[in-house]
Amino acid sequence: MRILLGAILILVAVWSGYWHVSSAAITNGFAAWFGARQNEGWLAEYSEIETRGFPNRFDTTISDVTIADPEARIAWESPFFQILALSYKPNHLIAVWPSEQTATTPSGKYLIASEDMKASIVLDANAEGEPLFRRVTYRADNLSVRSETDEREIRAASIVLAAESAPAHVATYRIGVEAAEISPAISLLSAIDSSLKLPDSFEALHVDARVAFDRPWGRSSIESARPQPKNIKLSKAAAQWGRLEIKAAGELEIDGAGMPAGEIVVKATNWREILNLAVSSGIFKEGHSEILEPLLSSVARLKGNPNTLDIPFTFRNGLIWFKFIPLGPSPVISLR
Repeated sequence: MRILLGAILILVAVWSGYWHVSSAAITNGFAAWFGARQNEGWLAEYSEIETRGFPNRFDTTISDVTIADPEARIAWESPFFQILALSYKPNHLIAVWPSEQTATTPSGKYLIASEDMKASIVLDANAEGEPLFRRVTYRADNLSVRSETDEREIRAASIVLAAESAPAHVATYRIGVEAAEISPAISLLSAIDSSLKLPDSFEALHVDARVAFDRPWGRSSIESARPQPKNIKLSKAAAQWGRLEIKAAGELEIDGAGMPAGEIVVKATNWREILNLAVSSGIFKEGHSEILEPLLSSVARLKGNPNTLDIPFTFRNGLIWFKFIPLGPSPVISLR
């Protein structure tokens, strides 16, 4: 009995020592990361870093966080940020955001509000020991993003984003997005022709894609340049807004300048209303509508259903094309 009691006391002492040494290393590691960013010219500030959770957890809270990368012109401010982990499973992290935070991008400053914004993150290490993201699942409920400058606001009842690296290609990720009840900005709603009689929100949005990057996502992706997409294979994207429904699939190759080449096929239900929406919201010019509508009408009649249309959009030479008609410049697909 004494031997058993002694063994238990030794194990408790060893575990206690492990926890306190590890928690101190975690706290110091976060502090060192902020210091390294400051040395690189970032604005990286916090008021306190504290790790709790003895004996089975490492729950780290960073208070009053401000991070800004002047080169990328992005910044983030938050009253706190938490990284939670089980002490016996340190490669599986839970990230927790507050109900209100602020993000600044080259396009403006945005106020972000949500309920229960969390992410589950599973890490692996590469040959150099850098932590890489193997699997990430992010969820937020009652999310709203509001522009501070012009008060544009987008809302979603829920949004879930999941990404997992391919076992044989760690820089390739399968990415899925599910969102419900997405309310677009009021400025968009006010620009839409009232005769379309659209509800205030999208019923659903679904995306399933495989994206190959030039290198894996890991800790250095935050510290330095972000990995850039090289190939996007869109298995399915679908959105429904009232009686309007759009589905898309296709594949794009992206060059070093972020210019895409390839084809995306869009299936549109009640396509005339969608075309009117694209014009009233400023996506297409009115002149494009006058050219496209008779052409699309002929294509739809050939398919057998005048209200449903399969439209192949080709990306080449920096432009988006429908058949022989250039619709406008291609988006630059580049992560800052």
